[in-house]
Amino acid sequence: MDLSIVIVNYNTKELTLTCLQSLYQSKTTYKYEIILIDNCSVDGSVQSAFELYPRVNLILNAENVGFSKANNQGIDIAKGRFILLLNSDTVVEPDTLEAMLRFMDDHPEVGASGCKVVLPDGTLDKACRRGFPTPLTTFYYVLGLSKLFSKSPRFNSYHMEYLNEDEAYPIDCLVGAFMMVRREVIEQVGKLDERFFMYFEDTDWCFRIQKAGWINYYYPKTKITHFKRGSSRGRPYRITYEFHRAMKLFYDKHYREKYPFWVTVLMYAGICGKFGLTVFKDLLWKAAERLSSLRRTRNDHSRGISPGQ
Repeated sequence: MDLSIVIVNYNTKELTLTCLQSLYQSKTTYKYEIILIDNCSVDGSVQSAFELYPRVNLILNAENVGFSKANNQGIDIAKGRFILLLNSDTVVEPDTLEAMLRFMDDHPEVGASGCKVVLPDGTLDKACRRGFPTPLTTFYYVLGLSKLFSKSPRFNSYHMEYLNEDEAYPIDCLVGAFMMVRREVIEQVGKLDERFFMYFEDTDWCFRIQKAGWINYYYPKTKITHFKRGSSRGRPYRITYEFHRAMKLFYDKHYREKYPFWVTVLMYAGICGKFGLTVFKDLLWKAAERLSSLRRTRNDHSRGISPGQ
């Protein structure tokens, strides 16, 4: 087996089915398998996937165990020389698997690679080629200097917009939406850290891979489309919490011992402040939505329109 494709599904039925369809339409000489891990979905995802794509290897969880643990379950049974982490909300091009596998075979020094990831409007998903979030990089990002000086290698070392998105080069960090990893790398550095329920697990993996002497590589000669979930406003509290918890966990794991105490204090304050601001914005957005709904209801009543009419 050349490639094991690991997909985690959680109530994304239509997106997952579209993703699977695009994979089975791939034009490749390589042999691959698809492993679908379901985190206790209730939208009929499993039944539909099994009926339409019986060749898919299914793992059914009795609860939502998180992104990292679910992916590790897939890695545990994978047979391929390479493992591809692929988001359920993506669509691959017919040549994506062929191009990426050929690149990995031609470059044995590369431990993990990612293709170009674009959003539905055709623009680059900036997460697909990033620098590591060091304290200084995070400071520039939070202050907005990275956006203000987007072409500066100093101020925008996170999203690296000073680099040509259509050229190939080594990169610090890839995105878990599409990340192809060599089996030897996983045997050396280990699987995903399951303390990251979701978010930053890909950043942590890339950090460990690079630290072990392997190269992470951005290869935009092929692409996928990533259907992100739109605006973060109004998102569940759990998602907001897990993002900021993962941010702190990553800092504690890789940077805390390298920096003086006052840097850690500033990082913690920044993470807490960002978390509070995000929650506050979400509450305002939800309040505005409720107010708008009440106004629409009152206007309907004033015009004599009954609910559901």
